[in-house]
Amino acid sequence: MPNRYRAFLSWLAVMGLLYLPAAPTGAQAAKAARTGAATLRDGQHDFDFEIGTWRTHLKRLAHPLSGSGEWLEYEGVTTVRKVWNGRANLVELTADGPDGHFEGLNLRLYNPRSRQWSLNFANSSGGTLGKPTIGGFIDGRGEFYDQEDFNGRAIFVRFVITPLDADTIRFEQAFSDDGGKTWEINWVATDTRMK
Repeated sequence: MPNRYRAFLSWLAVMGLLYLPAAPTGAQAAKAARTGAATLRDGQHDFDFEIGTWRTHLKRLAHPLSGSGEWLEYEGVTTVRKVWNGRANLVELTADGPDGHFEGLNLRLYNPRSRQWSLNFANSSGGTLGKPTIGGFIDGRGEFYDQEDFNGRAIFVRFVITPLDADTIRFEQAFSDDGGKTWEINWVATDTRMK
């Protein structure tokens, strides 16, 4: 079996483990035992904590997966608006740094059947939505994954959202070009709620 195929199968197995339903509560466990069905966690309001306006400090790796250690830093503002009563939201980011002005948009959509979120990002310089990362929150931490091409190579993308407290959130994107064995972080943003 080719290494690339084996790596992809391993990644699929890992993805399956990441999205096992959370352990049911007492009432949920009793109902599941009676019906024989597993209860999936409803995460449609997982992003409600983020609705509002945030000051953003952003660092991005200038040349991902090249061995470069050059980071570019930006300061900006992120605004998150609730859509569809929380089952979707729209994120707008504007930032300025040494590489110029940056505008990004993220449309996050909740799928009630799979009980997962898709994060759909667009940069104003490109004007189209990229491939979505898919995932959800477990114990307050969001993890989202996809597979895409980067400079002609198939890579995995991981996006992690970690609320540090009620007024601070950390966002981290990483790429893997070895089937998920190692990850290179290339985007780190820290958002602080504006009062």
